[in-house]
Amino acid sequence: MNNTKYDLLIIGGGALGTFHAYHALKMGLKVAVIEKNNQAIGATVKNFGQVVPSGMNLKWQNFGRESLSIYKNIQKEFDITIRQNGTVYIASNTEEVQLIEELHQINKDNSYNSSLLTKSACLSKYNGLKDNYCKAGLFFPDEITVEPRTMISRVNNYLISRFDLQYINNTTIVNTYEANGHAVAVSATRKEYYASKIIICNGNDFKALYPETYNESDLIVSKLQMLQTKSQKNYTLDSSVLTGLTIRRYEAFTECPSYKEIKAQENPNSFENKYGIHILFKQATDGSVILGDSHEYATAKNIDNLGFDLNMDIDNFMINEAKKIIDLPTYEIQNRWFGTYSQCKTKDIFEHKVSDNVHIITGIGGKGMTASAGYSKESVNTIVNQKTIQI
Repeated sequence: MNNTKYDLLIIGGGALGTFHAYHALKMGLKVAVIEKNNQAIGATVKNFGQVVPSGMNLKWQNFGRESLSIYKNIQKEFDITIRQNGTVYIASNTEEVQLIEELHQINKDNSYNSSLLTKSACLSKYNGLKDNYCKAGLFFPDEITVEPRTMISRVNNYLISRFDLQYINNTTIVNTYEANGHAVAVSATRKEYYASKIIICNGNDFKALYPETYNESDLIVSKLQMLQTKSQKNYTLDSSVLTGLTIRRYEAFTECPSYKEIKAQENPNSFENKYGIHILFKQATDGSVILGDSHEYATAKNIDNLGFDLNMDIDNFMINEAKKIIDLPTYEIQNRWFGTYSQCKTKDIFEHKVSDNVHIITGIGGKGMTASAGYSKESVNTIVNQKTIQI
């Protein structure tokens, strides 16, 4: 038995769990994070590392903008790999130009900083961008990139050193229950951890804890393929570059007046629509460029149907499309991988109350890197009522 008692125990050390811990610690609570691996290895580290509120609808953009502020404030105290290099959407035809113009106006009305770029401005700013592809751009200067494979571990180190977060790794929780006014988490080795509140932020790990709850939910899992080139010698790509297929996919553009009509003209059976492909470019700190991505789906119950292989037809398609957009010094690939994240079909996020003091928060989908920090502030304030803490 672990005799330590926490105000809040968080199961899952990814972005969602970590930023729940961040806000609870700032409230002065005693917090522990329990991570089943040595450190998070799920969607939090297997993504582009782009923080793009511009791609979200208004509700989630507000969470994303709060996240930007949180990331930048932490960076002032502790290096968590933040780079403020902005995000640009490159339109490839008149329809996409219309959409970025409409999104620019929406963001102007929402007081979120963006600027329209002419074709010549885009070609001048972004090395290798092809003249026959680019028609115009929409730039968001306040947006940032992170290095996903190291960022979350650095945030945890910051919380450990700054706020005395208790980080318990290599520990799998298999059950929770309530007894004598406490919530209790039980590990696979039968060790028990006591807290006033437990929040389960377990990504798409649907087998260890409450599998029936997940199997009966509307949660689905998305599998995304990504690639990383070798280092681009003497080449710098300013900003994250998101392209025409992204403009046609990201939910922010669904709020544009012309979106439905433009989307209706697409071929739903095209390869890019079948696999949810949109082309993104992000240069990492080592000079390599990360490319992607794609989307294949399965229900929570059938997550294993996604398999563990990479679909090379998807990879080859993404490389060929990328070559039409930016002329990189090399398209030689050094790494290929896929990531998976969970999301809900009918809701923004999966919020489930197991018992009075045990809550599940997961299924944030592709919004995790961008919106977790901002959303977690509201979530913690809702779940944790300081007046009821008795330990």
